[in-house]
Amino acid sequence: MKSHHRMLEAEAWALLGRAPAVTLSSVAPDGLPIARALHGVIEGGALLFHGGPKGEKSSLIGREAVVTAHELVAEIPSYFVDPQRACPATTLYESVELRGPVERVEEPARKARALQALMERYQREGGHAPIDIDAPDYDRLYRKAVDGVVITRVRPRSIVGKRKLGQERPAARILAILEGLWRRGRSGDARALERIRDAHPERPTPAFLRAPGGLELRCALAADDPGALAQAVALVEGQYWNVGVDPRRIADAHRGASAWVGVRDGARLVATARAVSDGGKHAWVYDVAVDPEYRARGLGAATLRLLLAHPAVRTVSAVHLKTRDAQRFYARFGFVEVAPQVMSLRRDDARGGPAEPAVAGPRSLERV
Repeated sequence: MKSHHRMLEAEAWALLGRAPAVTLSSVAPDGLPIARALHGVIEGGALLFHGGPKGEKSSLIGREAVVTAHELVAEIPSYFVDPQRACPATTLYESVELRGPVERVEEPARKARALQALMERYQREGGHAPIDIDAPDYDRLYRKAVDGVVITRVRPRSIVGKRKLGQERPAARILAILEGLWRRGRSGDARALERIRDAHPERPTPAFLRAPGGLELRCALAADDPGALAQAVALVEGQYWNVGVDPRRIADAHRGASAWVGVRDGARLVATARAVSDGGKHAWVYDVAVDPEYRARGLGAATLRLLLAHPAVRTVSAVHLKTRDAQRFYARFGFVEVAPQVMSLRRDDARGGPAEPAVAGPRSLERV
């Protein structure tokens, strides 16, 4: 594998751990190949899964196996970079391969921990008594079941992760791919765009992601990034529209957004905005805010412009928002007041391409 495609070991484990399912491949005692999808958890530097004492997976105990997981990032059509040739068409992805022996876990406490970890991953809402060998109800609820189930692990002789996100391609070609993803605007394309940029050594920046002052716009802040989520909540929880709102609810609202964009200064999130959209008729803009240290630099305008051009928002016929004191700011983008503190932006043909709101003046929003 080329060095620029190889993941760090910690990144390979992370991909294996977040995969909805993994594939276990080996050779059965009768010499026939086996490849089975299964649910697993990472614990103690190994992949653990469960099965029945006479099941097919249990027949592999003592044998060498390969565990694989794959994550599609984006399918790239040829016309993003060449109007005629089919050759540039490609798929960008991340994958991981773990090789090692299949071992049976015998210790009751370790078996119980593995089963509890499986429940925590695949039934996150709870709704059951914990599978804890020291719990008072363990004997009554779980001992017989835990004793009867087979817990198996694959400890790695090797683990290799591959990231194929165009790292070796010239920056000009990557820019063409990023712009093509933004124009296409399928579900997941904005997030793919960010992942491709992050993987490329030159981090090429298309024009629509350039923010004033040399800062960087982000078109798909990751809801699974606890750092970004915490910073966004910190930016908006003190605003008047969030007074009395539990910060956990604000975080949940960002996780559920159809579009969430912002501006970063290095690792620091300094502007944020999100929207909820039905993709066709209506979208609502929420939680637009700029760090007080960064106001009056045009970052609020740049953030809102990007949000309105986001694939989840640009196709709708009407965009709505509520504001108590920023009507003049939003009017620059074509919003008009349709009710007290309610503004709407109407579009005659929202499906004609990305929205191109009028560029705001040099002053950004003071408070939104």
